[in-house]
Amino acid sequence: MGTAAVALALLFLSSTLRLAVVVGARVIHQPYGGGGGGGPCALAVAPLGYTCEEHQVTTADGYILSLQRIPRGRGGGAAGGRGGGGASSSRAGQPVLLQHGVLVDGMSWLLASPEESLPFILADRGFDVWIANNRGTRWSRRHVSLDPSSRLYWNWSWDDLVVNDLPAMVDFVNTQTGQKPHYIGHSMGTLVALAAFSEGRVVDQLKSAALLTPVAYLAHITTPIGILLAKAFVGEALSDLLGVAEFDPVAPPVTNLIRAFCRRPGMNCYDLLGSITGKNYCLNSSAVDVFLKYEPQPTSTKTMVHFAQTVRDGVLTKYDYVLPERNIASYGQAEPPVYEMSGIPAGFPLFLSYGGRDSLADPADVRLLLQDLRGHDRDKLTVQYLDQFAHLDFIIGVCAKDYVYKDMIAFLNRFN
Repeated sequence: MGTAAVALALLFLSSTLRLAVVVGARVIHQPYGGGGGGGPCALAVAPLGYTCEEHQVTTADGYILSLQRIPRGRGGGAAGGRGGGGASSSRAGQPVLLQHGVLVDGMSWLLASPEESLPFILADRGFDVWIANNRGTRWSRRHVSLDPSSRLYWNWSWDDLVVNDLPAMVDFVNTQTGQKPHYIGHSMGTLVALAAFSEGRVVDQLKSAALLTPVAYLAHITTPIGILLAKAFVGEALSDLLGVAEFDPVAPPVTNLIRAFCRRPGMNCYDLLGSITGKNYCLNSSAVDVFLKYEPQPTSTKTMVHFAQTVRDGVLTKYDYVLPERNIASYGQAEPPVYEMSGIPAGFPLFLSYGGRDSLADPADVRLLLQDLRGHDRDKLTVQYLDQFAHLDFIIGVCAKDYVYKDMIAFLNRFN
């Protein structure tokens, strides 16, 4: 694999603040695996006066995923009655499924005030909110037969989220509510959705998709630390030399590497937020502190390698096993198949919001995606560009409610 391989993947999508953790060391993490005082409902939702339910869904390949449900706002019923009743709660409104980025979990949506956090805003406006947690993260570390301490548990890339996790969660919400949900993704949550849509997956089970900082291309990702890490074959070192199948940003194999890079001349690791994500417009220090209390989260090293392949190759493909015979065994061809963004159904409603200062979902890469979508039905594609926004403004920025969520909710309501 090329030098851009995994290194830039360290920085990809939501890896911003997690790297700050390993050098800032202000963070006290809640234990993995469901300990530490209960799940997200008990930690972040119920104390604010919202009804919250913990759910689990098992994927086709045996991973047991956690979902949290906020069926209504603090006022009780579905405000405005915009969605109608759900099968499991006559007072629940239109369901919506939220999907987080890489190296974080569903808690990343819940860490600001109810007036600023998207799930609470949606619930207070009558939506039935479901929050996903990908395999390997704190609340989704179970499997029907594999233990997280085994290499086999971590033998997956984000391809498996496309094929298994996303369809399982969408189907579960559909079954529980009796309605097609809307989908909202941030960062890797957009990548997985776009890849799935390009293959015709789940589009018939969703009403629409809102993609915040949409990622399909990574050719223009540039950060100072990324350039340095890109020379180090970080993913290959972790996966091949050290035998690390789990990529945990706060575990010694990763933190030792990051510390070594941070000692390099000219490398300011206390400014990772701006240097990796771009200069965020409306973050405050309290939001960052709360965020770092719960994040980062692990993923598979194979997923990080897969991201790096996207940086290197400039196109979005399935995982490249490099050896032609291994690709042939997996895909029936010597090169990994391409996820063709132009294959997304033209009539499927899409809302895309991106920022001019985003160093991860770079505007130039988003424009490549928009070029692929040029044949999309005009009344089914809404694009929002915010010149001052960077990567994290969209989920923990104090002004996202005014600049992003208001327009996004208006879009969702068009298709209820």
